[in-house]
Formats: sequence, structure tokens, C-alpha cells
Amino acid sequence: MDMRGLGRAGIEVSPVGFGCWAIGGPFSNPAGEPLGWGEVDDDESVRAIRRAVELGVTFFDTADVYGAGHSERVLGKALAGIRDQVVIATKWGNTFDESTKVMHHQDTTPEYVHKAVRASLDRLGTDYLDLYQLHFDTTDEIALPLREACEELVRDGLIRSYAWSTDTLHSAELFAQGKHCAAVQHEASVLHDAPDFFALCEREDLASINRTPLGMGILGRRDASSPATGADIRTLPPSWLRYFAEGGVPAPEWWEKVSAIRELLQSDGRTLAQGALAWLWARSEKTVPIPGFRTVAQAEENAGAMAYGPLKDEQLTEIAALIAD
Repeated sequence: MDMRGLGRAGIEVSPVGFGCWAIGGPFSNPAGEPLGWGEVDDDESVRAIRRAVELGVTFFDTADVYGAGHSERVLGKALAGIRDQVVIATKWGNTFDESTKVMHHQDTTPEYVHKAVRASLDRLGTDYLDLYQLHFDTTDEIALPLREACEELVRDGLIRSYAWSTDTLHSAELFAQGKHCAAVQHEASVLHDAPDFFALCEREDLASINRTPLGMGILGRRDASSPATGADIRTLPPSWLRYFAEGGVPAPEWWEKVSAIRELLQSDGRTLAQGALAWLWARSEKTVPIPGFRTVAQAEENAGAMAYGPLKDEQLTEIAALIAD
């Protein structure tokens, strides 16, 4: 597949990026409820990232809060010496304690943007970020000064572009008016179409960075025989994590939809996960899905989807009919 543009930033990225939430390891809210994906092997994470680069993946998306700073540190270690070959995105807004692995609250001030970006640069071992993303929803009155703070970071050479990670269309539209806004990160998958966001990205020349492209694992890596366990957010899913039920097993109503479209997604020799990525590529030329990973094998599977390319239009039509409510 051809490289894809990171919106109007003039930056090219691989058609698939890698989301680095899972490799951050355990962290929680003050009540002790898990926010990570469970225990990780940092050496395996580093090997997986380097293998992804070998296979043509150039875009890596993380956040300062993932693992309370740990994801950024692991990513920085893996990309040491090859920083100029990759595009790095991270996020800010949630405060946390690295020692206790607890996320505390949101800091909505422009002053915190300048503090947070320097902390991320230090953890990642780089002197600039390609994309910096706001990581919480808020009002226009709070968001506009944050957008201007991002413009200041561009002028200072600390970031190349910025975005808002949001599922609120109006918020994405607000940031899109900023000169150096390059993308919007939003939920999108074959189980959650996002036509309004795709249209916005086409209209404003933004990259559509697709969060949860594999439905938190229901599209390829988790079923009733392999539930999520331990300090994994899916074992006690919050209300927005609708694909899983308590105990880390897929929610029955969503599993039925996956079963209905499995054969189509696995067309031409794809795995289920590769088919889910192919669906997103077929939806819009602006899409850059960012599936998670924790092993070299998962990295190879994600990157291997590029060899197959997007699904055909008629397959999209058939899938839509099969999972229509």
C-alpha cells in the first residue's frame, strides 16, 4: 500500500500505525480500577516495535498517561537510534504519578501543556514530536487556549502538528480551524462506523487516526476461550468499553456481529484482525488505524495487513447489511 499523509502537516506515515496503550502495562484510577491492559514484557515490546519498523510501520501513537509514563519510556527505548525513520504521536491532559501508577485528574490549563510536552520529550528521548494530541473532552472556552498553546509549541519547534483525540465532532471541527492541526483521533472500526468524522477529515484535509480499530481485541484476539485477565481494563469494563462484558469476555451481542462478518473479513487469506484494518482503509483514504500490540507475532500480523490492502466496495456493502441494527 502507498504511504498516507498526516493531514496537512506534510508528513507521510505508513497506512497502519501502532497504538501503544497496551505496552504501557498496568495503571489505575484512584479507586484502583484498572486502566491498562495488564502485565507486559518490556523486552518483548521493544522487539515488537523494532520488528514493526523492519516491516514498514512508521507511525507510533502513545499517551503520557499510558502506564503512567511507562509506554512513552518503552517506545523511546525501542526507537533509539532510528528516530528519524519514524513518526511519533503522543497525548497530554491527564495527570498521574509514575511511582504509584495512578492517574489522578485532568489539567486543562495552557501552562500545563508546556510542562507536559517537555516531560513527554524526556521520556521518549527525542527533542520534538510529530503530533501532539489533547486527551480529554472539554468546552470551547477551555479548548481554544489549548489550541493556541499547541501553535506556540509549533513555533518553538517542540511539535510539528497537533490534534484532538475526541469522539465529539464539534470538538474536532474546533481544533481543525487551527493552522497546524493535522488530524483527529477518534473511534472507528467495522463495528463502529464514523461517517461524520471521515467526511470532516476529507473536507479539512486531516488524517483520520482510528482508535480501537480491532474493537479492543474482539476483532481477532479475544473470544470466550481467551478472556482478558488480571489488571486488564476489559475485566471490569467501564460503560464506554461496550465490546466486553465483566470477566474479560466478549459481550454476546457484539460477538454475534463479529461472527456474522468473519468470513468476509477473512477474505483472500487475511486474518480477522487484518480484515478489520482492511475495512477501515476501504472507508476512506484518510484513515490510519492504530491497532494495539504486545508481542512480535501481533506486530507481524498488524503490519502484514498492508500486503492485502483495502477491502472491495462490494464487500463493504455486504458487511453493512449483515451488521445493520
